[in-house]
Amino acid sequence: MKKLVVAVSVLSLFGATSAMAKTGAEIFKATCTACHGAAGEGKKALGPALKGNEFVVKGSDADISATIKDGRTGAAKKYKEFPSPMPAQKALTDAEIADLVSYIKGDIQK
Repeated sequence: MKKLVVAVSVLSLFGATSAMAKTGAEIFKATCTACHGAAGEGKKALGPALKGNEFVVKGSDADISATIKDGRTGAAKKYKEFPSPMPAQKALTDAEIADLVSYIKGDIQK
């Protein structure tokens, strides 16, 4: 009986961990939509469109990941028509950023 309880507890722990992991879509919704829009269409004076954006479409995953992680301010800011800088997303893990990049380069571009 004790072995069964331990096995169920371990399986429950792994299931809970997997359920807590956020997908790229969830991260995008929570982190990016305020400035880039729910479908990546951009928002006037807040953030450029990501859908069809040349940097997103042709850029490397590493460059896009660095932009998400470090943001863009000052001279590094690409779009001068948007007065706010791209804030650094330091709270995201590398795995979350990778999921986010996949979502932006995949689902957002459809």
